[in-house]
Amino acid sequence: MKRIDVAIAVVVEGGRVLICQRKEKDTFGGFWEFPGGKCEAGESLEQCLVREMREELAIVVETVEKYPPIAHDYPHVRLTLHPFRCRRVSGEPKMIECQKFEWAEPGKIRDYRFPPANAALLERIATQITGASADAPCNS
Repeated sequence: MKRIDVAIAVVVEGGRVLICQRKEKDTFGGFWEFPGGKCEAGESLEQCLVREMREELAIVVETVEKYPPIAHDYPHVRLTLHPFRCRRVSGEPKMIECQKFEWAEPGKIRDYRFPPANAALLERIATQITGASADAPCNS
């Protein structure tokens, strides 16, 4: 089975979390996701995250905390999500690789339709980030 490592950003700002809606033609088209993407050969997870945020949304982020990886098996691929809590350093989000973005309230994050691999992360965000700033550590 093919394996893919994906670095994803949980960008927290003003007590809200940045989420993006996938383009309709993409896998899981119309679903919501945390921005990020596949790591390239020789690239660290943090380097991947910074590159993907620049390419997908035209923003610069820095990591604040690394969350535990999440492995999920789809019929055709084993996906490992590597989530990081981040803060935006510069730039305003632009819809480069998504059809929509929102700053969602953490307590309402489960109301959005995300791919199945995100279930544990959504629960963590809904219960532990509410009202927190990006710089505050999240209790594990």
